[in-house]
Amino acid sequence: MGPTVLAAWIAAGVSALTLAGTLVAQYVGYRATSRELDRTFTEQRTRGLNERFATAAEQLGSDKPAVRVAGVYAMAGLADDWEENRQTCVDVLCAYLRMPYEPDPGRDAPESQRLDFQAIREVRHTVIRLVTAHLKNDAAVSWQGLRLDFTGVVFDGGDFSGAKFSSGIVSFTNAEFSDGTVSFRFAIFSGGTVSFNGARFCGGTVDFHKAEFSGGETRLTGAEFSGSTVTFSGARFSGNIIDFNDTRFSGGTVSFASAQFPAGTVYFGRAGFSGSEVDFRDARFSGGAVLFWGTWFSGGTVDFRYAEFSRGAVSFKSYEIPGNPPDAHFSGGTVDFRDPRAWSVPPVFPWTEIPPAGVKLPMKEDQSTA
Repeated sequence: MGPTVLAAWIAAGVSALTLAGTLVAQYVGYRATSRELDRTFTEQRTRGLNERFATAAEQLGSDKPAVRVAGVYAMAGLADDWEENRQTCVDVLCAYLRMPYEPDPGRDAPESQRLDFQAIREVRHTVIRLVTAHLKNDAAVSWQGLRLDFTGVVFDGGDFSGAKFSSGIVSFTNAEFSDGTVSFRFAIFSGGTVSFNGARFCGGTVDFHKAEFSGGETRLTGAEFSGSTVTFSGARFSGNIIDFNDTRFSGGTVSFASAQFPAGTVYFGRAGFSGSEVDFRDARFSGGAVLFWGTWFSGGTVDFRYAEFSRGAVSFKSYEIPGNPPDAHFSGGTVDFRDPRAWSVPPVFPWTEIPPAGVKLPMKEDQSTA
């Protein structure tokens, strides 16, 4: 290779290296610029979301109900847009419901006072509607699985119809259902834990019509049914644990009419039936277990007429295991099992011959009904 050719090769190599270096420098500069732009965008987005949060929170604290409603929608919209802080936004909405809430002043109150109450109630019901909309399967943004804390909330209406409680923890602990209609119609309880522990059903209507309890745990330990109409009519208890332990049925009406118990376990341990009208008519006990261990029947009426006892275990007699409640105790009121639809697997009772006064069993010819 001659000097001229060698010089040309060297010049070409130097040019190539220079070009490569330039390209590398440009790429490095591009990457640095891109990172800077990303950082700037992230900072701007975070700043914007924080500003939206502050604005929505300020609106929720307004003394004008219309502004509060705007704050409710703003906070819910922010929850949809801000996934990493969605739980915080939902916590704020639940906290609004937990704030002290004065009861309905009644028709005799001054008109201005009644209008103020109605406006505040509308804000609260708007929160419930928006939460429910996000718990349905067709929600554009789902809030299923988030923590929902309604502890101690006073409910005088509200619509949870069709909501799906599929995971997470939902607390109605110590809530008070005092007026209006609170609907859980067609709601699905399929996972996680839903607590009504210590809740008071003292007025209005609470409707679980055709709700489905198929997974997780739903607890009503220590709840009080003293004045509401509560209906589980047509509900299906098919796989989870339903806990009515230590519940008191002292007034009002509680209906399990046409409810289905094909699986799972429903506990009424140490529950007290002393004044309510409790309706199990046409219920289907076709699997699973419904246990009335340690339950006291001292007043009111518990009606099992036309129910189907075909499989599973309905037991008023406890197993003699340390820690278990004693057998159910019958000292008053009426517990009616007449005219069953099926009696092929009858309930297990703690007596062997004559039932206590107030317990009405099927005629002998009905006890073989399949």
